[in-house]
Formats: sequence, structure tokens, C-alpha cells
Amino acid sequence: MQNLAELSIGSKGEMVQIFDNSLEQKLLEMGCTPGEKFEVVRKAPFGGPIAILISSYILSVRSEDACSIEVILLEDEC
Repeated sequence: MQNLAELSIGSKGEMVQIFDNSLEQKLLEMGCTPGEKFEVVRKAPFGGPIAILISSYILSVRSEDACSIEVILLEDEC
């Protein structure tokens, strides 16, 4: 499995598990739960934040936090 930080722009995935308990709580409060589908829309250079489209809004996640979010890559839906 991959983590969110490893995905490239345009990749679509599904959240599987969040390994950081405090981060998990923050994401759950924003409606990001395991099983939620998302798309990577932007990645800042030099280890900056990653923007994902999830639940009809764009969420920015720090690179260090993205490393603790396990995801599975989804095939493009036509």
C-alpha cells in the first residue's frame, strides 16, 4: 500500500488508515474517514502541502501528515 505523500497530481485514491491519532481526530472532524475517495489536485514543491479534493471540497494536508495516511490507488473511472 502507499501513503498519500507518494501519489502524483491527478491520482485518485481511497483512504484506508490514518496512523497518527491526533491527525485522525482532526480529519474525522472534517468528515474525512477511512473509505473516503479523493483526488490529488495540487502538490507544493519542496515538501510543501498536498491539496486533495474530498467530499466536494479541497483539503490541504501537510507533507509530514500525508506520510501517515495509508491509501489505495483507484483506477480512473470513465
